[in-house]
Amino acid sequence: MTILSRNNVRVSGHGKQPMVFAHGFGCDQVMWRFVSPAFEPDFQVVLFDYVGAGHSDLDAYDPQRYATLDGYAADVADICEALDLRDVILVGHSVSSMICLLAAKAMSERISQLVMICPSPRYINDPPDYYGGFERADIEGLLDMIERNQTGWTSQLASMVASHPERPELAGELDASFCAMDPLVARRFAAATFLADNRRDLAECRQPVFILQCTQDIVAPPAVGAYMHRHLANSTLRQLDAFGHCPQLSHPKETVAMMREYLTPTR
Repeated sequence: MTILSRNNVRVSGHGKQPMVFAHGFGCDQVMWRFVSPAFEPDFQVVLFDYVGAGHSDLDAYDPQRYATLDGYAADVADICEALDLRDVILVGHSVSSMICLLAAKAMSERISQLVMICPSPRYINDPPDYYGGFERADIEGLLDMIERNQTGWTSQLASMVASHPERPELAGELDASFCAMDPLVARRFAAATFLADNRRDLAECRQPVFILQCTQDIVAPPAVGAYMHRHLANSTLRQLDAFGHCPQLSHPKETVAMMREYLTPTR
């Protein structure tokens, strides 16, 4: 088994500079289908599934490796090394923003920029100085639902993530994606995601970072984007006038436009 088959890696595009798209919790590379093709004329586009997600090799899943976000960051690093990618732009959605941050720290010589879509370094509130959007009891309740394999957690989380009153089909797609995950894998990934605290890692980032936040996002509120912008030394923050946590699905044209605006001067 190779790393490329392990993570169901797909490479396309006509450019030389690589763009690696990393999906969020409970999703897979299909979630980039409205965004990644727009960059194929100018970049080498790399899509993949984390081990345990999508069409990755589930036999390669290691509970210890994936107990923290470092294990998922190792997936990103493995892919970049297997393809010998240089001058890489890492594009991470949601928790993958922090996963890509950790990967960039581990292989800084390969990574040139980070694009973070709806990122959060900490989902749990830490008063009085930090508002992440959730109380610890909220997260523990979600993890307990997943632990007991109650089907309700998928629809509950999907409606919260989609949070788009005019696009109910988005919640349905996310619900189906969450349901496709092995329950044990989903529980561990959820714990690694929602209990993580990567606030201290922000100060160690050396690459330029583009932060794209939605103005109405329950999972990663605007206050979180502002916090990251303050604590990332070389960051640009843009807010998309959008509902929900998945603008690559709900507002793909606007997402592509803002990414292009940021990336074009550096090409």
